[in-house]
Amino acid sequence: MFLHYSPFWLKALFPRYKWSVNTKDKIIFLTFDDGPIPDITEFVLETLKQYNAKATFFCIGDNVRKHPEIFRQILECGHSVGNHTFNHMNGWKSDDEEYLANIELCEKQLNMPTNLFRPPYGRMKKSQARQLPASTEIIMWDVLSGDFSADIKPEICLQKSIKYTGPGSIVLFHDSLKAATNMQYTLPGYLSHFTKIGYQFEALPML
Repeated sequence: MFLHYSPFWLKALFPRYKWSVNTKDKIIFLTFDDGPIPDITEFVLETLKQYNAKATFFCIGDNVRKHPEIFRQILECGHSVGNHTFNHMNGWKSDDEEYLANIELCEKQLNMPTNLFRPPYGRMKKSQARQLPASTEIIMWDVLSGDFSADIKPEICLQKSIKYTGPGSIVLFHDSLKAATNMQYTLPGYLSHFTKIGYQFEALPML
């Protein structure tokens, strides 16, 4: 079970994390986790291009190592990228030294400056967060598409994603094998819906 949105009390518990962007403008910040993956990330890039949409890709370092040409495509298309650890590491199940080393390993693999970081599963200890550089933006989300879940139908995935989105929303999709079926159905419909009502899609800025 999961919530398609991040409740106010959760945001209040973790004020150091960024859950949304404070704006009244019709802007949405799409994010994609766990790539780059052949075919799937390329589908996302082509779909975003059709709607002149920019997004932020939180990349697994080992996937960047295996698919550097797709990582280059992300950058060439004008999207921003963030660190998602090298091995999709769960901070709750890792000691601080191991976790921080995995983040650093991903940073080296990205080989470019970015202050954007998203903890896999949204899980990291406060002690781990405290040891990140002060310039690091820990990016969470206020809308969770649920594309990763085999228990949710694509139509519901789209419906819930639209329902909870508003100005400044940070929305989480996945460019992963696990999420492919739901994401490939939901993303085009989502982009079409919000484009028709005047929204724009921007990437989160990197330092």
